[in-house]
Amino acid sequence: MNEASTILLVEDNPDDVELIRYAFAKAGIPNPLVVATDGDDAVNYVSGTHAYTDRRCYPHPALVLLDLKLPRRSGFEVLDYIRQHKPIKTVPVVVLTSSNQPEDIEAAYASGANSYLVKPVNRDGLLEMVKSIEAYWIKINRVTGE
Repeated sequence: MNEASTILLVEDNPDDVELIRYAFAKAGIPNPLVVATDGDDAVNYVSGTHAYTDRRCYPHPALVLLDLKLPRRSGFEVLDYIRQHKPIKTVPVVVLTSSNQPEDIEAAYASGANSYLVKPVNRDGLLEMVKSIEAYWIKINRVTGE
């Protein structure tokens, strides 16, 4: 993944969006961060439908950070959609959620999540998590087309 690659954050909580944006800025991550605030919006973005038809303005994400508890369509449904549709089926999906429930973790991996992270409760913890995401998913990991 390179610095121009788009990261899609699927998160309905505006406070969490603000904290994640803060952590990305503090970590110096230059990648564009696009936010979808519900499951339907996320599916529209990854499929290039509705407001997202212009792929020059709304490129396919190279990484998806996905909350599970979303309005309109759950994170599990978004993950299932991604894993069933080309050309996005191989995009890495990191579940970033507040749920630490074993059944959610198992279901996310069974649906094709690449990683499952529980949101830290403070800014410092989130910053460290974002730095870890950058180290592996942005700097080290390779995606198709690179």
